[in-house]
Amino acid sequence: MSESLISKIGVLTSGGDSPGMNAAIRAVVRTANHYNIECYGIREGYNGLIHDDFTRMGPRSVKNIITEGGTILKSARSLEFKTTEGRKKAYENLVKRGIDALVCIGGDGTFRGAKIFSEEYGIRVIGIPGTIDNDIFGTDNTIGYDTALNTAMDAIDKIRDTATSHNRVFFVEVMGRDAGFIALNSGIATGALDILIPEKKDSIEELFATFEKAEKAGKSSSIVVVAEGEQLGSIYDLAKATKNGFPDYDIRVVVLGHIQRGGSPSCADRVLASQLGYGAVIGLMEGQTKVMAGMQSNKLVYTPIEEAIKKHNEIDKNLLTISEILAI
Repeated sequence: MSESLISKIGVLTSGGDSPGMNAAIRAVVRTANHYNIECYGIREGYNGLIHDDFTRMGPRSVKNIITEGGTILKSARSLEFKTTEGRKKAYENLVKRGIDALVCIGGDGTFRGAKIFSEEYGIRVIGIPGTIDNDIFGTDNTIGYDTALNTAMDAIDKIRDTATSHNRVFFVEVMGRDAGFIALNSGIATGALDILIPEKKDSIEELFATFEKAEKAGKSSSIVVVAEGEQLGSIYDLAKATKNGFPDYDIRVVVLGHIQRGGSPSCADRVLASQLGYGAVIGLMEGQTKVMAGMQSNKLVYTPIEEAIKKHNEIDKNLLTISEILAI
C-alpha cells in the first residue's frame, strides 16, 4: 500500500437508514485506524457537518455494532446542506479540524450532496451505497437490501399461513418507490400469484386474467406482492378494483412499511458493508474522489458518483418470466 495522502477522514450516514450501515461505519473506522488515519464520526448526516457535531472514533468506539440495524451516527435529510451557505459552514468545520476527506454512506441524495460539495471545495469524497431499494448503479447489491428482502419474505410467509387457512387474497405492499427489486425477489421467494412493480407496465386486465387462471388451476388463496411505487394506483385501489371484479373474494391489504428498514443485518449485508467500508478508505488513500465503492462479481470496484446517480440497476427480465411461470 502506498503512503496515505490523507491524515484525517470523516464518516457520515445520510438519508434513509438501512441494516448494515453500522457494519460499514465499523469497517471505515477500523481500516482508518489500521493505516494510522484519524477518523471522525459526523452525527445526523450533513446536518452534523454544518452544526459541527463531530466525534473522534477509534476501534473501541465501534465494538459490538456490527450486529445492530440502523446507524449509531444517526441519519437525517439535510435541507440546509442544499444551500450554498450551509455547505460553506460545513466546509469551514472540516477545515477547522483538518479533515481531508469524507466517506458518505447513503443513497442517491447522499451522493448528490457529496458530489456538489467536492466540486465546490475540493474535499475528497467516496460514497458507500446504503439503501434497501438496491437501485444504485455500480454495485451488485446495496447495503441493507439482503436484510430487507429476508424481512419481507419472513412477513409474507406468515401472511401466507393466514391466507391459506381462510382462502383469502392478500395484497402485500413492500418498499420500493422507484424500484421493484424487493417486490420481485420476495414475490418469487414466497410463491406470489402476481408481482406488481414500477418497471413493468401492469394492467388491471392482466391482474384479473391471472386471478381467472389461478381459479381454473384450483388455487383457493393468493398473495399479490406490490411495490410501493407501482404505477397502477395505491394498493387500496387495487384491492377495491379486484373486489369489484371478483365479489366473492375475501380480500385483505397489508402494508409492510418500515419494518423492512430495521433489524439485525444479514450475514451478506455485514460482509458487504465490511468490504465497502474497507474499500472506501483504501480508495481515498489511493487518491480516488467523487466515486462510489461497490462490489461487482465479488470484486471491489469504484464507479464515478455521476454514473452511480444517473444510471440504475436494471431488473433481471428472466426473473419476471420465472415469476410468471412458477406462480400457477
